[in-house]
Amino acid sequence: MTKKLCGTNYPTSICFIVVNEFCERFSYYGMKALLTLYFLTYLGWDKDLSTAIYHAFSSLCYFTPILGAIIADSWLGKFKTIIYLSLVYVVGHVVKSVGAIPTVGSKEVHIGLSMTGLILIAFGTGGIKPCVSAFGGDQFDEENISERQKFFSIFYMSINAGSLLSTIITPILRGDVKCFGHDCYALAFGVPAILMIVATVVFIAGSSLYKRNPPQGNVLLEVCRCIGFAIKNRSVRSKHDPPRKHWLDWAEEKYSKRLIQEIKMVLRVLVLFIPLPMFWALFDQQGSRWTLQATRMNMAFGDSFSIKPDQMQMLNALLILIFVPIFDLIIYPLVGLCRIKITPLRKMAMGMIFAALAFGAATVVEVNVVESVVNPAPTGNCLMQVYNLAGGDVSVSIGSSNPFTAPIKHLQDPPKYETVTIGAHSKHIPVQVTFNGETTNCVEEFEEKKAYSLIVDSDITGIQCKLVEDNIKKTEDGNPYLRFLNKGPDDITILVGEVEFFVPSGVMSMNKSVDRGEYPDVTCTTASKTCPKLNLGLLDFGALYTVILLEESGKIVPHTMEDVKANDVHIAWQIPQYVLITAGEVMFSITGLEFSYSQAPANMKSVLQAGWLLTVAFGNVIVLIVAEGAGLEQWIEFLLFAGLLLGVCIIFSIMASFYTYVKPEELDKIFLEDSGKGEDDQEDLKQNSDDMQLNKTGKGTRL
Repeated sequence: MTKKLCGTNYPTSICFIVVNEFCERFSYYGMKALLTLYFLTYLGWDKDLSTAIYHAFSSLCYFTPILGAIIADSWLGKFKTIIYLSLVYVVGHVVKSVGAIPTVGSKEVHIGLSMTGLILIAFGTGGIKPCVSAFGGDQFDEENISERQKFFSIFYMSINAGSLLSTIITPILRGDVKCFGHDCYALAFGVPAILMIVATVVFIAGSSLYKRNPPQGNVLLEVCRCIGFAIKNRSVRSKHDPPRKHWLDWAEEKYSKRLIQEIKMVLRVLVLFIPLPMFWALFDQQGSRWTLQATRMNMAFGDSFSIKPDQMQMLNALLILIFVPIFDLIIYPLVGLCRIKITPLRKMAMGMIFAALAFGAATVVEVNVVESVVNPAPTGNCLMQVYNLAGGDVSVSIGSSNPFTAPIKHLQDPPKYETVTIGAHSKHIPVQVTFNGETTNCVEEFEEKKAYSLIVDSDITGIQCKLVEDNIKKTEDGNPYLRFLNKGPDDITILVGEVEFFVPSGVMSMNKSVDRGEYPDVTCTTASKTCPKLNLGLLDFGALYTVILLEESGKIVPHTMEDVKANDVHIAWQIPQYVLITAGEVMFSITGLEFSYSQAPANMKSVLQAGWLLTVAFGNVIVLIVAEGAGLEQWIEFLLFAGLLLGVCIIFSIMASFYTYVKPEELDKIFLEDSGKGEDDQEDLKQNSDDMQLNKTGKGTRL
């Protein structure tokens, strides 16, 4: 007899299943939230490759549920499948965490461990995905229908709660905790690994309490066999055989008419699924392209708090919890009062429109974001700015051109980089510097597409020129870059936060990433004496700074130059696109699940579940192809996705207009007499209705 929670009809075993699901979803979404920045900043990949690998992983996570369903239904059963694949899942997390430890091997070793870990995680999470919720439903007796409905609500709330907390916590572990002198990805991946271990232990701890149903055979395989037999039988039959109304009718020699009719109903829904991957192609970019966009925005909320770029993903989980009751209790009833007929397919089409609008909003944000970015010079050109340390105004001209039309004042922060035409891959070009009426010629070598700073200084011999190559690319995590030019007589060591700079006299240091913040009292030391505290001011998100250190009145004085300006678009401007994409998700994803379940016979629901998950997988494949193949500017890519989804929405709406809603329970009436199992069929009808109701109560979509 099933053990019940005290005073209720709930099986005690569901406590273990709910806690298991919370920990597993925490581990998955906590790890996934970090992936794009991990690829960029730790593995050193570019944005397109990082996006492609992110979506390849996401795609694999939604292909593998089919494998998990086959293993559970045909071989091991749900319980053993969850345990064995959870162990694979744990190993994947551990391997992924070890790959994030800098001292473990070379970069190639890190890449190998990371990819191996991700593949194991994909097989683990995908394999258990179709099993856990169904296993939870198995724990209830048939007379406890209302309790089972409430269980699914609790179950999906645990999914969204795990997702919400993990996307807040793991970015903090990554950015606020330092290990090996950098962001602590090893810890940030390690905590999800620990949560997955906890999830597995908790699930195993409830072993003695679980109600376990033996494998019943996989209906998906039966469907594939029936379709294959129909195709084969039709191809080998003689032309003289009488025609049949439907190509599936050629399977009647081996399979029952009821099974064939059920497959026809499922195929009609699967045809409607064909346009759906485009929605997921947009939706899943929250963790890739939208996170990359966030790194180039101002993430400060006041003077003391700032958000991490990978934390913005938590908005989706938070808004889901808010929007579901709002749509169900307010928006849908209000639309109904306006005498507008609300059908599932219309909801899904509207969800597509909202997702397209979200990418329209992302396009507007991106156009403004790129204004703070310095684009590389085109072929045959380079970029240059001038630091004037000469003690008075100077005029600079390069070859026959004069990009610097106004005199450059002493210690003036260069307003922008100017384009210099060199007309070749590289070239030596004379630079004329006029100071106090005297002109000095400096010949410097320039290379196309690079950026330079020309340092103009003076001593007793006259004007001195030095050309240094600049980095104009912003950091991938949104922090500022900083470098020092030491014009003092002594070598100097400077500690900015936890980042140390050693700058010999007369040398420009390398760029290093530092945490964003105010730095009024920076410690510095020289070989001969301790210099006073340096006031560097605010080092803001995304900016690139050069601090020129001069000795004035016997002490070191910093002069901060902003080479690339700080991110000036606030990250709050991403909120509208998250609101729109989440509203689209509520209308598209939840309704799509409800529609597919309501339009399929009870024993075919797993087939449509597999088809639904495949739309997510193929959506990620679309992003992978575009990210690697298109090579478009980001705002154009966003606009392309919005346009494609609107086009797909039109196609889907046309297809939906020809769709006739059916009641799968009518099959029970049609085949009741043939089957000779009236009581069983009535039970199937009851179960089908129960399953539809369960789907309506289980509103979380983070499966």
